Amino acid sequence: MHVVRLSLTDYRNYARAELTLGPGTTVLVGRNGQGKTNLVESIGYLATLGSHRVSSDQALIRAGAEAAIVRALLAHAERELLVELQLNRTGANRAQLNRAPVKTRELPRYAHCVLFAPEDLAIVRGEPSVRRRLLDELLVQRTPRLAGVMSDYDRVLRQRNTLLKSARARGLAAEKLTTLDIWDERLVQLGSEIIDRRVALIDELAGPLASAYSSIVDADHAPALRPMLSIDGADPDADAVDAASGDEATGAGEGADGAAPGGSAGASTTAIRFAEALRVLRPKELERGVTLVGPHRDDVLLMLNGLPAKGYASHGESWSFALALRLASAELLRRDSSTGDPVLILDDVFAELDRARRERLASAIGGYEQVLVTAAVLEDVPERLVARVVRINAGQVLDESADDGDADA
Repeated sequence: MHVVRLSLTDYRNYARAELTLGPGTTVLVGRNGQGKTNLVESIGYLATLGSHRVSSDQALIRAGAEAAIVRALLAHAERELLVELQLNRTGANRAQLNRAPVKTRELPRYAHCVLFAPEDLAIVRGEPSVRRRLLDELLVQRTPRLAGVMSDYDRVLRQRNTLLKSARARGLAAEKLTTLDIWDERLVQLGSEIIDRRVALIDELAGPLASAYSSIVDADHAPALRPMLSIDGADPDADAVDAASGDEATGAGEGADGAAPGGSAGASTTAIRFAEALRVLRPKELERGVTLVGPHRDDVLLMLNGLPAKGYASHGESWSFALALRLASAELLRRDSSTGDPVLILDDVFAELDRARRERLASAIGGYEQVLVTAAVLEDVPERLVARVVRINAGQVLDESADDGDADA
């Protein structure tokens, strides 16, 4: 799959923008703050329904405008598809497919993209929520139906937390809160599917991750992933402030039968383990007014040379691990997608790499149908990738050329 044409209206710093693209590699060149990343961010949004830089859609709408519009003409083989998304300042976002209205959560079914950016260093060094998002975005691109499952889980989680807060305020004992059982059942049903899908995905990523890391670093540092499940006693958010409640969360491991993080607690199913963890922790949840176990509190432990990458890996190793995870994600999408390769986007990546790693990365991505690269300085990009250059300045696509002239033009 590749993007044939991208059109933006009132998106970020673009009043209007038109960009014609094609297969192969395109380098978007311009000084920092000119709008290069905004262009590729809009493509990434169609595939993941989110920005890699901000959590709110409001920041994507140009100042003074009520809505932003992203249109992309996608091509696979002989078929073309027009995907449109309207981000509204008030009210729900709207989407169209070939001019016919569709649910916004349907878009990842048609737009496949993997974007790597400097912010992805947080995959290794940041909070568990960053790693959860990495897995969930890939899951939704591979199985769009899961967007609905995740949305339903979030809704049930909010309602359950509201009930817990109300019970805490009224001083209700656990045995008197029978209505909580109804929400528990739904939470377990939805959450178990998310947990199982994530664990299966982590297993699938193992091989592609090792290959991608080796191709970038040219060394065997044994990169590995290990699920850390709150239903089995792990609680990566134990010392964090829970976003839903504003209260400090407690460790879910207290009373979770001592199961090892990511363990299977014997032959029990995920749903049984989840339900049991909720039962054991209900008194503590009532004390805190927040749900202490579930996929919203899980994590993935990233390992290098048998040690946690977070805290032990160098800056270069952390950068390479994050990049390898994105390349492994792209490989999985390429492997099972009926629309061909995902669009591969490298946003200001090459400036962070030494010359040897730049060349190895260029070799690793050379076979993808469409690669979009942003750079402040064209000389940072390996020559083999400079097939087509588009220059960006102050929210304007100035000109397009096949030469590698002054990057600050």
